[in-house]
Amino acid sequence: MVLSWSPPATDGGSPITGYQVTPFVGSTALAVRTFCLESGWSLEDASFVAALAVGGAVRILCNYAEISQDALDVCGCIPMVPGSFAAKAILGFFALTSPNLVSEADTLVTAVQSTLRVLFTIGAIGTGLAIPMLLLRVRTQKRATLP
Repeated sequence: MVLSWSPPATDGGSPITGYQVTPFVGSTALAVRTFCLESGWSLEDASFVAALAVGGAVRILCNYAEISQDALDVCGCIPMVPGSFAAKAILGFFALTSPNLVSEADTLVTAVQSTLRVLFTIGAIGTGLAIPMLLLRVRTQKRATLP
């Protein structure tokens, strides 16, 4: 694959020395999560493992390239946000206000389950991103010595 583009009209006062293309992180997250889901794992477990992979890949990329870690973490996890469960939760809670509701208990259970899956998945993503950062950062920090 070949990428090409014209240089920007202005360089902002500094010469442009190169471009960085980082689709690797988002595609890694999606590939790992898809593999885990296809292997029968829950969405929460698959998202946690994918976030661990993203967090580790980002730490490695940040050690070898001058790329913002926050930007890579965010772009890597966008494909993992559980939109379908969030939609089920919101629509379920809206349905509870319907005058023609048939089964309040079933609707409430579905809405609460979907809400919990969204919360647990987002928690798994956050934890998965934090672990590699914390583990790898501790190893690279200089330790203070007492006099």
